[in-house]
Amino acid sequence: MRYQAALRSDRVGRRRLPASPANRNALGCTDWRFAAIGPTFGGMIAFADLLERLVFTPSRNAKIALLRRYFATQPDPDRGIGLAAITGELAFTAAKPGLIRELAAARTDPVLFDWSYDYVGDLAETVALMWPAAATQAQPPSLAEVVETLETAPKAALPGVVAAWLDCADASTRLALLKLITGGLRVGASGRLAKIALAEIGGVSADEVEEVWHGLEPPYLPLFAWLEGRGPKPDPADSPVFRPPMLAHPLEVSDIAALNPPDWRAEWKWDGIRVQVVATTGGRRLFSRGADDISGAFPEIVEAMDFHAVLDGELLVLRDGEVAPFADLQQRLNRKSVTGKMMERFPVGVRLYDLLFDGTEDLRGLPFDHRRARLEAWIAREQPARMDLSPLIRFSSVQELVVLRDGARAASIEGLMLKRGDSAYLPGRVKGQWWKWKRDPLTVDAVLMYAQRGHGKRSSFYSDYTFGVWRGEELVPVGKAYFGFTDQELAFLDRWIRNHTTARFGPVREVEKELVLEVAFDAVQLSNRHKSGVAMRFPRLARIRTDKPAAEADRLETLMALVEDRVAAD
Repeated sequence: MRYQAALRSDRVGRRRLPASPANRNALGCTDWRFAAIGPTFGGMIAFADLLERLVFTPSRNAKIALLRRYFATQPDPDRGIGLAAITGELAFTAAKPGLIRELAAARTDPVLFDWSYDYVGDLAETVALMWPAAATQAQPPSLAEVVETLETAPKAALPGVVAAWLDCADASTRLALLKLITGGLRVGASGRLAKIALAEIGGVSADEVEEVWHGLEPPYLPLFAWLEGRGPKPDPADSPVFRPPMLAHPLEVSDIAALNPPDWRAEWKWDGIRVQVVATTGGRRLFSRGADDISGAFPEIVEAMDFHAVLDGELLVLRDGEVAPFADLQQRLNRKSVTGKMMERFPVGVRLYDLLFDGTEDLRGLPFDHRRARLEAWIAREQPARMDLSPLIRFSSVQELVVLRDGARAASIEGLMLKRGDSAYLPGRVKGQWWKWKRDPLTVDAVLMYAQRGHGKRSSFYSDYTFGVWRGEELVPVGKAYFGFTDQELAFLDRWIRNHTTARFGPVREVEKELVLEVAFDAVQLSNRHKSGVAMRFPRLARIRTDKPAAEADRLETLMALVEDRVAAD
């Protein structure tokens, strides 16, 4: 397995336990065979401490400092596995949540457990708090031992191993263990923050870390060796790796007056997802803006990469050159594989914005106008299948841009992109180089129908809301929202929900149909997946309307009048 070579180095300084019945009963706490010499604040305990501090640390800079300290002080390979867990690179299939629940049922009062789980709303947290403390001096396993065991242990042995791990851990460490093995790790720190922390250790930029990231695998020994000056920078060579994208700032009213039209180029902001098309001699990949490899969901795009280049563009469902609503694209997202029927019903293509590499030539330092000319020439030369050029929009005044932007909704377009003609392609958000000018959101007054507990630091709050509008005398759900509100509004909503509950369904509560919420959203499309027949794009709470009776909330006809052209199928 990929971790075993690293694990061999981790076992230096460990001694084999005598094969006594007592030690066999402690199976799992020390990888079945090894015990650490001397008490150390490391391994799973250090990882649990990191997770707990991250959850309760609001400051971005403080989170980065916590991550930096963890990566700088923990040994290989544990710190690399911790990094993989935080960045979402670990996935285990053997230890299912059902196994954890069965273990908890055997160790706790089932009625009390069900009540507690209903209140907490998180399986791992409930088990971690209710698991009975065991009288054992054994240390919890290292992260490396957890990974190796989950990858190699017989399935029949897992219940005993996991139970032993929980027995030799406190509540905080149990929670970290359970989150790690069930894949439910939400710690309030993104993979980007972890890479910034790594960059600070090595005195390099986070984008340098990002550029070598996809050529590496856990536990990232070459990465740490480079950052600590013990080895060369990992060379992705011809590997199809992700390049950090250039991002735009939202255009504010104060910025509009400063625009000098001759300096700027305008493009449509298409309503799809930003992607990076990477085709090298070492392979082909399609990445999302967040660096996720989405090649498996869009094999026809990967098959069309019969060239050697790195391109920036927008992934869209395209029918006869016309862009379909985002709801159609959603049918293809978040899938590891896709059927031929799905590809036929929702044909995708990439509308290209930029050319970053032409073969091995890096064009990112060139001005936008030069890269655009190279992109146009590249498309004419390569004529790539399933890809076309995003057109530039001619304009001579800011007022023309205002008119174009105001008409974007009628054309099912998200808005405008404005780019300086002399702008290099720089990673991240560089102020004053690129602007995004989205169309104004739509709003509707809806009635709160159901609420569910959130995750992480919101696991004790009802923070996920289902809302509906009137269809005749009936309320029908039209969307869900879990952001857009302040901490004070969250506290109000949580208290209101608890005081107006009419039914419970596990972590979900049905409430009295009395509270009106003003919901903002970007678009609405037909959908036969929803009882109401419509689906919203990016719904979020704009306001709590305690001043408005539920009977005066909007009707389904209001949303139907805003529906964009095409029907989103199942």
